[in-house]
Amino acid sequence: MIMKKKNFLIAGATLVEILIAIVIASVMMMALFTSYNVVNKSYTQVSDRASISRVNRNIISMLLKDIRMAGFYDVNAQKFSSPELQPILIIKNNTNCDKIVIVYGDRVKVGSTIEFPLYQVTYECKNSKIPDRKATPNNSGVYPPLSLKAIYKTKKKWNESNKNWNDASTDGDSNTYLANIVVDYVEDLIFNPIDENGKIISPIPSNTENSEMLSKIKAVDIGLILRSTDEFYKNEKNRTAFSLSEKDNKNQSGNRNKEVNDKFLRDTIIVTAYARNVQQN
Repeated sequence: MIMKKKNFLIAGATLVEILIAIVIASVMMMALFTSYNVVNKSYTQVSDRASISRVNRNIISMLLKDIRMAGFYDVNAQKFSSPELQPILIIKNNTNCDKIVIVYGDRVKVGSTIEFPLYQVTYECKNSKIPDRKATPNNSGVYPPLSLKAIYKTKKKWNESNKNWNDASTDGDSNTYLANIVVDYVEDLIFNPIDENGKIISPIPSNTENSEMLSKIKAVDIGLILRSTDEFYKNEKNRTAFSLSEKDNKNQSGNRNKEVNDKFLRDTIIVTAYARNVQQN
């Protein structure tokens, strides 16, 4: 009888080889996961920075447009002399958020007639209503609001009969509106009136003080600081959000830089808006 020869050359992998392969695969997966986290975090930071910068630019664009319109009157419009019709009024708040009131005319077609209304636009800050989830809620479970501001915009129409501003809620004009929120998470909003020599007008002109300088406002320096909605930096440390200088004869604080110690990102935009329609007396 002839015996068949057994084949002892069967290929395969030992348990040690399998374990080594698993370890190598695990290291590669960990490296890929770490790389993904780094890239994803970098992308998120870039996206967050771009987002807050975009919002900042949009708000500044609105302000630039309205300030450039300040003092405009259609050639056919009736001119009014009233303290309520100053092209630009700035109300300073030396700690947090200034206010600006802008007046300009327009040319509007109503049916078959042309009207020349005067509008008043106001930008001002109010306390943010967004709840601070990191704070301690009250007994009702309600969180206190963030210690930030929100910018609101109001638009009113001048009433020629009673020489006053109409109530935007009842004037029937689709162009006017009550205070609408423009942006939240605001750290500061600053307006400085600038004369023809490029200097801050001091004291800040109003209807009762330094009023002769209201017609000398040739530009407005704007400083806006926004804070990110989510934490941006890995660690807390002292940071400075640089803003406008506003040193004058009354306010010697110099600037409104914000010294903070947290993980949030601040974005500051500083621009100059030229009040091209404000005429000197």
